[in-house]
Amino acid sequence: MEFRRRTLLGTALAAPLAAPAIAQGVAGSTWPNRTVRVIVPWPPGGSTDVLCRLLCEQLQQRLGQSFVLENRPGAGGNIGADALAKSAPDGYTMAPLTLGAWHINQFLYTRLPFDPQRDFQPISMHWELPNVLVVSAQHNPANNFQEFLAWAKAQRNGVSFGSPGVGTTAHLSGAMFTSRLGIDGTHVPFRGAAQIIPAMLAGDLNFALDNLASYVPVIQEGRMKAFVVTGGERWATLPNIPIMAEVGVPDFVVTSWCAMAFPAGVPRPIVERASAAVREISSDPAMQDRFLRAGAKAVSSTPEAVTERVARERPMWQEVVRVSGARLD
Repeated sequence: MEFRRRTLLGTALAAPLAAPAIAQGVAGSTWPNRTVRVIVPWPPGGSTDVLCRLLCEQLQQRLGQSFVLENRPGAGGNIGADALAKSAPDGYTMAPLTLGAWHINQFLYTRLPFDPQRDFQPISMHWELPNVLVVSAQHNPANNFQEFLAWAKAQRNGVSFGSPGVGTTAHLSGAMFTSRLGIDGTHVPFRGAAQIIPAMLAGDLNFALDNLASYVPVIQEGRMKAFVVTGGERWATLPNIPIMAEVGVPDFVVTSWCAMAFPAGVPRPIVERASAAVREISSDPAMQDRFLRAGAKAVSSTPEAVTERVARERPMWQEVVRVSGARLD
């Protein structure tokens, strides 16, 4: 798949193919009647970008309008999230927002250019996935978690781990992991997995505990070895990789998730029509299979369920950020 900074998804599929359950409405039935801009707050090729493209291909087919992706990476997702927050609330700008935008970044930064509780209108949950501990097959001698742990502790100068930026779940889970296991670990921030992977394959970086979706291809190709995932159960497409509890690390369940959002103030009929479309797409077995093969679980919800989850998880992430010592000002 070729990724570009600005991509028009499948223009040949622009003919209206609206599914019956979302084709009719009252005030929202005219949406969309022109191109919808989709701001991706992360670089091309990363998990958020890849999974958003899968969803938008289907939105375009079902709703009969183009969904144009625009990558706006930087500042842990804040640049893209701020662009969404400041967009016109007309239903023609949306974004896949991950944990940083919804709650983590407010604990990392003294001041944000947006208010995550005020400036976003949730549409639906989009995906959820665990993190995976990976190393370069060429540059690391370990073949399982226990061998990796022994190897990491034996490194006189410590080991380095990469993440898509300070305060991301990859950084925070990596910091928790090295602290709890007594590993001398140094965090190295990158812009995204598209930069982390080459650094690891070149031997310039020792490991990552990053979002699974970005690493499935290199794991399946054998260029990287995966030792453990941070979910509550084994991942369906990688059944031989244990979870943290199975390798002797209890109470270490960390999942990343993403929810689609509009800027606050979008008319409710448009929100409901968009949410219904995402829910239909996510419930399609073929789409669920495509997401699993890409390294994520397709999920969906009402807008209210997103708000409830953010409120429920916010205290946990506030504590994780405090313990990690991460700060960006």
